Amino acid sequence: MMHSIPVNVKVIAPIFAFIMALTVIFVRIKAADKPTNAKKILIPPLGMSTGFLMFLYPPVHIPWSWAIASFLVGALFLSIPLIQTSKFEIIDGQVYLKRSRAFIYILLILFVIRMSLHTYIEHFISYYQTASLFFILAFGMLLPWRIAMYIRYKKLLSTEKDASGKPMPQKSP
Repeated sequence: MMHSIPVNVKVIAPIFAFIMALTVIFVRIKAADKPTNAKKILIPPLGMSTGFLMFLYPPVHIPWSWAIASFLVGALFLSIPLIQTSKFEIIDGQVYLKRSRAFIYILLILFVIRMSLHTYIEHFISYYQTASLFFILAFGMLLPWRIAMYIRYKKLLSTEKDASGKPMPQKSP
C-alpha cells in the first residue's frame, strides 16, 4: 500500500534536520564549558532509543537486512570521525570534553552526507522507509560514539585515580 507524503513534509523535514544539527553543535560547544559525567555521556543513546517506537507504525517497516546494514554503516563508518574528535581533559579535578573545531566540521559534513544519501535513497523506497533507515543509521553512529566516550571517560578517571591514589571528586550537574 502506497502512502503519499504531503510536499510540505518533504520541505519541512530537511529544515528541521538542519535546525537539529545546529542545535547539536550549539549544545556541544556549551557542554565543553561544564564538567561531564557518565550520565551526560550515556543518556543520549537511551533517549534516542525511544525512537524505535516508530516501528509500531507499519509504513516504516523495513527488512531486517536493511536495518542491520544501516546500523553497520553508521557504526563502522560514520561514528569513527565522531569518536576520533571526542577527547576529554581534566581541569581542576573535573572531567571536561575538549573543544574541537574539527568536531563541528565533521558534524556538518556528516549532515550533508546523510541528507544527500536520504534524498537519493528516497527515490527507490518510500519516504517512511527512508526515514527508518536513517534513524537506524543515526543510532548506529550515536551508540558506538557514546560507548567509546564512556570507555575513555572511565579510563581517564581510573588513570587519575591511580596517579593520585584516591578517587576524583565528582560533582553532580
